[in-house]
Amino acid sequence: MTPPIGEIWVYLSASPLLGLTVTLLAYQAAHWLYVRSGQRPLANPVLIAVAMLATLLWLTGTAYETYFAGAQFVHFLLGPATVALAVPLYTQFKRVRSMLLPISAGLLAGSLTAIISAVLIARLFGADLATQASLAPKSVTTPIAMGIAEQIGGLPSLTAVLVIFTGVLGAIVGGRIFRLAGVSDPAICGFSLGVASHGIGTARAFQQDEQRGAFAALAMGLNGLLTALLLPVFAGWLIQ
Repeated sequence: MTPPIGEIWVYLSASPLLGLTVTLLAYQAAHWLYVRSGQRPLANPVLIAVAMLATLLWLTGTAYETYFAGAQFVHFLLGPATVALAVPLYTQFKRVRSMLLPISAGLLAGSLTAIISAVLIARLFGADLATQASLAPKSVTTPIAMGIAEQIGGLPSLTAVLVIFTGVLGAIVGGRIFRLAGVSDPAICGFSLGVASHGIGTARAFQQDEQRGAFAALAMGLNGLLTALLLPVFAGWLIQ
């Protein structure tokens, strides 16, 4: 007699490989939809894959901890993938060196704008201190943002959601904003995406061309470092 589908799922969910398998399948399906759509920003594969996985966990009643027990291998690969971004950045080293002043100015302006605007808008809508602290590092890559949020009194889990939302939003609307502003330089577009939209924005930049991706990777790393240094120092003054 064939067991009910619920019993089969309970059996499979006990395997640590299930989380890895469904993650890879979800992203592959999302990427297929992205390509079929003509690579439209609204069909961002990260957004679609997250939605598919969240729906699956909700429908099956699977705890996130159970899912992550298998999917953490993908999480581990974030480290080597981030280090690998240095390779395309090295090919753009001459231009990076020639743009040190505008890069420094853009980094400082972008980082401060991301922090201050998020906190002030949250305060305007009556958000409590924990929510303001959770929003402050939203433009930094997830591991750094969660660490900063915990240090300044925020909620790391909320910060993780806000970081992903920020990255997806930047990847979707970034190109249109550049066109409206008349900005077409790949280095400027890539660096802006990296500062505002961290890893997801960087992935979007690499989909367009290597120069955009290299400058986005540079911006993502520098913004993470600068935010980690500045935010804990000024959090008490800014978040109130």
